[in-house]
Amino acid sequence: MRPDTPADHIAEAERLERTAGLYPEDTEHLLLQAAAHLELAGERDRATTLYDRLLTPDAPHPASAPTLIRALKASNLWEYGHEAEARAIIDGVRASAPRDPAPWVIVAESLEAHDELTQAQETFTQALELLLPPPPPGGSGGTPSYEQRPLLFGRHRVRRLLGASHDTWDALADEVSTSPVPLDELHDPKRIWSLGSDNPEELRAEISRIQAELGSYREALSRPFPVAVLHWPATELAELLTAYPSLASEYPSHEAHLSTIEASLRELSASGTPNLGIVTGTVPSYEAFAASEGAQPTEVSLLPQYATTLAARGRAVGWPPEAGAGCWCGSGDSYRECHGATD
Repeated sequence: MRPDTPADHIAEAERLERTAGLYPEDTEHLLLQAAAHLELAGERDRATTLYDRLLTPDAPHPASAPTLIRALKASNLWEYGHEAEARAIIDGVRASAPRDPAPWVIVAESLEAHDELTQAQETFTQALELLLPPPPPGGSGGTPSYEQRPLLFGRHRVRRLLGASHDTWDALADEVSTSPVPLDELHDPKRIWSLGSDNPEELRAEISRIQAELGSYREALSRPFPVAVLHWPATELAELLTAYPSLASEYPSHEAHLSTIEASLRELSASGTPNLGIVTGTVPSYEAFAASEGAQPTEVSLLPQYATTLAARGRAVGWPPEAGAGCWCGSGDSYRECHGATD
């Protein structure tokens, strides 16, 4: 169940901080999630403390994405009154010209949220000129990646608010948008006026537009990490069952275990569940997780929680493997010749 109240967000942030203490190599990923929960709980000063902890020069594990962390810190600072410091960090992010789209999106949207529309447009444009070949007049440009598309959509939205006419970047945004409602309608500044209308047809049309916009947000945010199934290599499963024989009812044999993984993933896929993956467990890691939860490793209900935690730590491998790739089971055969073979 996802957290719904500030108290739930704080509890989840504290759980992630404890988990980071157990897995130092995943500190950055876990503390960024913890900071996000603290921001949602309104504990923005505590979130800043976590960002500073990740950016400290003498950290045991130097941040792999310091520019992204600085962008998140700037956005957070501005939200609780530290505008001057936030602006200085944003200027630094722009000057560093990162190749990752995420910091650009964060600082541009922060400027937009505080009505700095011209600067937001300039930031979106600067990022696109750096990361994506400009589209030729009257034609399509390079295909933007999934990560680059928020730059296009954000720039389109800001230019719509500024009353700017369409250019080739805006045309590309329209081309790649999958929303059933055109971007010009989604980003229309006058849309809000229709909410005060007495005309039922206008109200229904506005509700449809809002639903389409919310659908796009849900698609982007509903799966922060894959729905993952737990895989035990043969040696690890043997060690697990030696230490905890009662789990043999869950894992009658390694072959059955592998077959169950593939069958479960196919069933999830057939039901329409997106973003599937596999996480590989180890006995020491599982025992540490059980201790952190105050539970016994013999508790069967702990196994899916362990899989979810591994996925949240970025340990999931996407399923199904790409064409020609080796099977996830580690047999050395291609997936299509192993567990991916059709009956």
